[in-house]
Amino acid sequence: MNSWMDTKEYEKLVKENLPKANTFKNSIYAFIFGGFICDIGQLISKILKDYGLTSETVASFTTLIMIFIGAFLTGIGVYDNIGRVAGAGSIVPITGFANSIVAPAMEYKREGFVFGVGAKMFSVAGPVLVYGISTSVLIGLIYYLLYY
Repeated sequence: MNSWMDTKEYEKLVKENLPKANTFKNSIYAFIFGGFICDIGQLISKILKDYGLTSETVASFTTLIMIFIGAFLTGIGVYDNIGRVAGAGSIVPITGFANSIVAPAMEYKREGFVFGVGAKMFSVAGPVLVYGISTSVLIGLIYYLLYY
């Protein structure tokens, strides 16, 4: 007699023991925290515009500052706590992109700068960049062929 459970028994066991997600509450938190992060970006943009910078410069500096904030909060261990509550609201803005690059690097820093930080820095964001850039090039080519 085989002591291993079959696939259907295993799936049933997993389904029974999975924690139930509160989708409505998670959506509200994501909306609030994501909106708050975007409000911070808007505030930074307004402050930079008040200093007389051009729209292009404001957009560049706002992006850089938001990436820095996300990376800094990840580095000191705060962004993970925000992510536990905010969920997708902390992942979708550009601060989430910074977090996806810094978090693996921080995790492997004890292995050194080359094989730890350097090798693991893009382990999460790398595939997003590769497929995002590849898809944008493909869409651009299709657009060019259809409309020019």
